[in-house]
Amino acid sequence: MKKHSIVATLTVLIVGISLLVGIQTVTAAGMMGNGNSMMNDNNSNSSMMTEHTVDLKEANAVEQQLNLPPILKPDRQTKTDVYYTVTAKQGQMNFKDGQATKTYGYNGSYLGPVIQINNGQTVHIKEVNDLPTKTTFHWHGAIISGKADGGPHDPLAAGKSRTIKFKVQQPAAMLWFHPHPSGQTGKQVYKGLAGLIYVNDANSKKLSIPKKYGVDDFPVVVQDRTFDKNNQFNYKKDYNADGTLGENLLINGTLNPYINVSTNFVRLRLLNGSNARNYNFKLSNNQVMYKIAGDGSFLDKPVKIKKLQLSPGERAQVIVDTTKLPDNSELKLVTGGMNVLTMKLGARSSNISKIPNKLDNMQKLKQPTKDVNKEKLVLSGMSKMVQINGKQFNPDRIDLHAKVGQQQIWTIQNKKEMMMNMIHPFHLHGVQFRILSINGKKPPLAQQGYLDTITLNPGDSYKISFKFEKKGLYMYHCHNLEHEENGMMGQILVQ
Repeated sequence: MKKHSIVATLTVLIVGISLLVGIQTVTAAGMMGNGNSMMNDNNSNSSMMTEHTVDLKEANAVEQQLNLPPILKPDRQTKTDVYYTVTAKQGQMNFKDGQATKTYGYNGSYLGPVIQINNGQTVHIKEVNDLPTKTTFHWHGAIISGKADGGPHDPLAAGKSRTIKFKVQQPAAMLWFHPHPSGQTGKQVYKGLAGLIYVNDANSKKLSIPKKYGVDDFPVVVQDRTFDKNNQFNYKKDYNADGTLGENLLINGTLNPYINVSTNFVRLRLLNGSNARNYNFKLSNNQVMYKIAGDGSFLDKPVKIKKLQLSPGERAQVIVDTTKLPDNSELKLVTGGMNVLTMKLGARSSNISKIPNKLDNMQKLKQPTKDVNKEKLVLSGMSKMVQINGKQFNPDRIDLHAKVGQQQIWTIQNKKEMMMNMIHPFHLHGVQFRILSINGKKPPLAQQGYLDTITLNPGDSYKISFKFEKKGLYMYHCHNLEHEENGMMGQILVQ
């Protein structure tokens, strides 16, 4: 075959594959050309040909005080039990000037309340679906039975309700809840369904850290959304098979938010509640933050960081020290040059004398050797061709089996290929795990607590250790919600 014919043939093949797979570069969602995206402040990371990019834009809105989700009041409470009702419903919000935006929310128009629970308590939650479609209530990060977990195998029909209960048997943490119905997770989250869970324990209650809600302790739910010309969230129009992205940052449902800081130390509890976008947070003056917690626990001790990377589903808690900054100044939390949250520093009081040197007493992690079940999961692909271990999700297939109480060591890999490389945030239901190694090396101090979601760059290999404490059917999947719905998900039966 002549040289020009070979070139022409290869060109046709590449174009055909591109069209078949639907290759679309979503730079902030994490398509990879070089495996280093999360190290770039602007999250732009692809060296491949691109068709689709949604960059963040400064919100065309005046500064607004940060919305604070309400603390949900129990329906009733005893010494051992607490009862709540959580209702998924339609609503509308005035995010900006002009027409109100049609939304979904829990117990309100957008997002949801903060549910407070204590270690040792038995929690009863009545789940009510007032949406016009099916949904589920997934308790992300909770150590909970498969029956109560709220995965896609257990939908709640429109107009129906049910009550779940579980005993809280995990350390202090910030968890969250969101929908997980098959084929509608991305849309329902994009329209506003997400809420927070604060788990408290004896240790968290005695720690000398900021803990006055809305005074020195703030939830920061970060999402990206695009408003159409009528101020609506048009998920169908914004949809991308490699991760739906928005142009504007909404923080707790607030455009261009600020908080008034009246104390020397400020605690920020961050959740990446976006469908697909990865964030790299830092402070505008490049000073350090003190990371005190990840997804499922406090760290052993505070870790100084200048950058905080969060992929969808991940959480982190940081403390910001403002003692050396002048009154009547501003400090911003930023990502990729975009303002996330402005901290307006007024005259400040001394809420705590210093950040404690010790936060928790994490048991030293050792590589288990007895009665160990080992699994290997390989995440690969893009768009409609995403897979785990070469398979796409099938609700009628059990992919893995495990026993309650048996030590698990799983190796999670993001397969690096010549094309079709993306970041994949991996989430496992029903447990909190710890990282044994990242690419063969001990994890950094900032990742040595309990986690339920990890960020895998192309080529990354994580080894994690945990035990299932409850029985049931659980999901594991990419927390890029569009990848999840395209089949990057499996299920494990625990007996």
